[in-house]
Amino acid sequence: MITPEGERLMLSGRLTMSTVPALYEIGLQHLARENFLVDLSKVEAVDSAAISMLLGWSRAAQDSQRSLRVTGLPEDLLSLAHLYGVAEMLPQ
Repeated sequence: MITPEGERLMLSGRLTMSTVPALYEIGLQHLARENFLVDLSKVEAVDSAAISMLLGWSRAAQDSQRSLRVTGLPEDLLSLAHLYGVAEMLPQ
């Protein structure tokens, strides 16, 4: 789930292959209008789709000259990102 809070997008629940496609599109809509901070501190579970979503949002932000920052990265997401060798590519 994504809850907008000003310039912050609060993500909660599961970021998995079944939920990420819809969340990705919602995030792109917000990014098209403004810079934002993504807060993942309430995320309960992730899989590789969460990494893809963050990398996709990062590319979209760069393409539209927007700023994307991420806070509250869950340890399991960081662990996957390190495993795949893309940790340094995640927006911080």
